Amino acid sequence: MLRIKHLFLLLLLPVTAISQEDSSERVLSIEEVVVTGQFEPTSLKNSVYKVRTINREYIQRRGTTDMSTLLNMELGVRFSNDLILGESDMQLMGMSGQNVKVLINGVPMIDRGATKQSLSQIDINTIERIEIVEGPVSVMYGTDALAGVINIITSNPNHKTSKLGITARILEETVGSEYKPVNDEGRHNAHLGFKYSTGIWRFELNGSRNNFGGFQGTSEGRKLQWQPKEQWLGSGKIGFEKENFNTSYSIDYLNEDLFTPGAVMPNSKYVDKNYFTDRITQILQSQFTINDHFVVSGSFSYQNYKRSTVTELFDLNTQTSSLTSGAGEQDITRFNQAFARVNGLYKISSNIDLLAGLELDFDKGSGARIQDNSEIYDFAGFLTADYKPLSWLMIRPGVRFIHNSIYNAPPAIPSLNMRINFNPLLDLRLGYAMGFRAPSLRELYFTFHDSNHAINGNTDLKAEHNQNFNVSLSYHKILAEKSIINSSLSGFYNHFNNLITIGQDKENISMNTYLNIGKFETMGGTWENNLLIKNSKISVGLSYIGRLNSLFEENKDLGQYFWTPEVNGSISHEFPKWKANVNVHYKLYGQRPGFQTTGSGNQLKIHQAKQEAYHQMDISLNKRLYNSITVQAGVRNLTNITNVLNTATEGTGAHSSSSTSIPISYGRSVFFGLLYQINK
Repeated sequence: MLRIKHLFLLLLLPVTAISQEDSSERVLSIEEVVVTGQFEPTSLKNSVYKVRTINREYIQRRGTTDMSTLLNMELGVRFSNDLILGESDMQLMGMSGQNVKVLINGVPMIDRGATKQSLSQIDINTIERIEIVEGPVSVMYGTDALAGVINIITSNPNHKTSKLGITARILEETVGSEYKPVNDEGRHNAHLGFKYSTGIWRFELNGSRNNFGGFQGTSEGRKLQWQPKEQWLGSGKIGFEKENFNTSYSIDYLNEDLFTPGAVMPNSKYVDKNYFTDRITQILQSQFTINDHFVVSGSFSYQNYKRSTVTELFDLNTQTSSLTSGAGEQDITRFNQAFARVNGLYKISSNIDLLAGLELDFDKGSGARIQDNSEIYDFAGFLTADYKPLSWLMIRPGVRFIHNSIYNAPPAIPSLNMRINFNPLLDLRLGYAMGFRAPSLRELYFTFHDSNHAINGNTDLKAEHNQNFNVSLSYHKILAEKSIINSSLSGFYNHFNNLITIGQDKENISMNTYLNIGKFETMGGTWENNLLIKNSKISVGLSYIGRLNSLFEENKDLGQYFWTPEVNGSISHEFPKWKANVNVHYKLYGQRPGFQTTGSGNQLKIHQAKQEAYHQMDISLNKRLYNSITVQAGVRNLTNITNVLNTATEGTGAHSSSSTSIPISYGRSVFFGLLYQINK
């Protein structure tokens, strides 16, 4: 076995020079601890998966309460905006948001459809850190985790000692050049949080208000390019810990009002529309350590999601209003989800850990546009193990078995991951995994007919699944006191089957429905580098991602894959004497090739198309006063990007388009905030 290790080392020597002196250096105990995809909390270095973390310090320095603004500088992450519904969706490593699993404290979040609406409905003020795992983690987390997992971990009061904490925050931001204080134009956030813990009990309460006044841009009169949105968020948590047992219960509530004002018509009438969302998430989590070898844990959640559409006609002549009666203009849609997971971790020996689990997921939908008896349940069991035959080698095989009430689930979802530690400086991770995505309730049962849509659900859909291969080489070296360098080179390949998209209904060509379109592929690589030198942190990253050209056989001149580069970088510098820091973040979104079709049948023509490249830069400054107050200020989107030219067909959702311009942002904005934190 030692020869195998030495062979791997010799193969990698041209990439990274290694000295005997380096391998003997002591690794600092400042590694971030991660939990996503792990049997128990472990350091980033010892994780079998390549995990990207966003900690609380980074979140506060960015000075934002918007999740898309927080994540948009991450390599391989892209957001698309639906200005009709006022929602954003994301892509991760070339794959759509419907293939990304969003978790809160390890529990899946319910979403109305394929878009990850839940990301915009989480109170950033309560987030302790975010962990992103790229690649399928379906053995442990089930459906939707084809592209990866985003696990949002909320704050937890310190349970080691008695502690009182109070947090208050006000953040004001312009929207382009549009702004009015506190309300209306601009972005406005207010937050108040309270936490208290003893040696046994923990309590936490939080409340926030997010107000976005919309953006008129080039629109005139009452019409807006970006629609106003107001959110009220509240949460509470209680926890108990004593000896070998701990448990916690949390409840989160969201109320959201998305307002779409209509233009005044020649008859002095106008139509306004409101989308009201109410979301309640309850989570109970417990862990019991039976002995040194056996630990049992469980997560149970119940989520209620309600979306109401209210459309009103206003008459300026008579100063009256009335509800309209068009299709879908008055609608209430509900989704409920009950989820339970029980895990058992058994340490067989010093080099073998076994994790087994059972999981139940029940989803139910109701509403005027959802078929009766729209429910689906998924029962699964999984088994995985960490095997360390040698001190420098860890192997993790895994398998998940699924039974679904609607479709024929894959009989088994396998995975195999390895981590090889050549020395304290160099790690190699290799992985294979099958991922899958179950058809959602919306894709199975939802019907949407109005003046702009004609979409029917399809109960004959099959589950998507993919084969993923990934490799990652990581280098970690302590250069000197308070100086560390990290470098990671990664590659991946995904082959999808039964990809679900919207297409023409064969039974009725005037209607659209959800279809399995067959095969799709993505592949690419990333190179990420971080350098910590005393009071400065510098990061530089590069990705190059290709997506399969599904019409390659019809027009081979376009190439088999569409390749897109991305570059990001950041500089953060601390001024200890002034108790201040300055942070600069930059990202280049490379040109995104694609295709556009004209005509049909024998007259079908395929043309080269593209989404133009663009770049963004954010600058933020933080200054601490009196040890408890932090002043925040900065500029977002310094490059003043609003829309970019696009001639390629974009997306597969209800509002996919091939327009010549797609919205990216509302332009350059300025923010200012005050953060008050006290801990006793």
